[in-house]
Amino acid sequence: MNTSQKQNRRGFLFNSGMAAASLVMANGAVQTVAAVKAGEPSAPRPPRFRLALASYTLRLFPLDQTLVMTNRVGLKHICLKSFHLPLDASAEQCETVKKQVADAGIDLYAGGVITMTTDAEVDQAFQYAQWAGMRVIVASPRPPVLPHVEAKVKETGIAVAIHNHGPGDKFFPTPESVVEQVKNLDKRIGLCMDVGHTARIGANPVQDARRFADRLLDVHIKDINTAAPEGRCVECGRGVLDLPQFLKTLIEIDYAGMVAFEYEKDEKDPLPGLAESVGYVRGVLDSLLGISDRSAQLG
Repeated sequence: MNTSQKQNRRGFLFNSGMAAASLVMANGAVQTVAAVKAGEPSAPRPPRFRLALASYTLRLFPLDQTLVMTNRVGLKHICLKSFHLPLDASAEQCETVKKQVADAGIDLYAGGVITMTTDAEVDQAFQYAQWAGMRVIVASPRPPVLPHVEAKVKETGIAVAIHNHGPGDKFFPTPESVVEQVKNLDKRIGLCMDVGHTARIGANPVQDARRFADRLLDVHIKDINTAAPEGRCVECGRGVLDLPQFLKTLIEIDYAGMVAFEYEKDEKDPLPGLAESVGYVRGVLDSLLGISDRSAQLG
């Protein structure tokens, strides 16, 4: 990643402050000075994506605490990892968790990352997702089971978003490696782009979001301290990823899935860093969309 792609926290906050200072009110709508000169609204269309949590973030905490913390940071959609709903859970256990999540005012949209090495594991994953009312399986399948995955997608209507894990992943290290394997399969089989792992292996999350827009089904958002295999998760806005440009790109390609925070740092005390990351991303969206449009990206 070159220097122009790096976005540090101080620089973003300074730029955001300057942008906010340039806002003017006209006809009751928020417009920027540049937009007024051009005669156009400052804000692009509201995003279709929603902010969510990948519950791996809270892997050391039981489900009840996980739901409390998810609400505390204002996230209303969740992808549950097996720490919070075991893969071998019974129908009754899945129903109980489904109700618990719903009663907390949170949408249980997905489960994962779920490894699928055999057809039997594929069947189990889809049964699990059906029992829990999930719409998406975030998966790490082995290529030989992809035909069976496609059959189950057609049977159940549940989408499968394959997660790229960067260096060390023999099967799906990059977004491109996912798309290459699924390009001839049902469109409901696609990519869960992990922006951190994408950058760690030398790919560009912004460019790949555009290249593979038609297969982008889910996103794991985070920041990393260096765009190299040894890169580690840091709070959003403190690392090297150009998250403002990435979020802008998601809006421009009309991405309609979830943008799920996967904050891997500070596993024993993740809430402060998670809250900072959520706040940073919301601040970016405020800057991109205009303050008056903030409600559009909170649902």
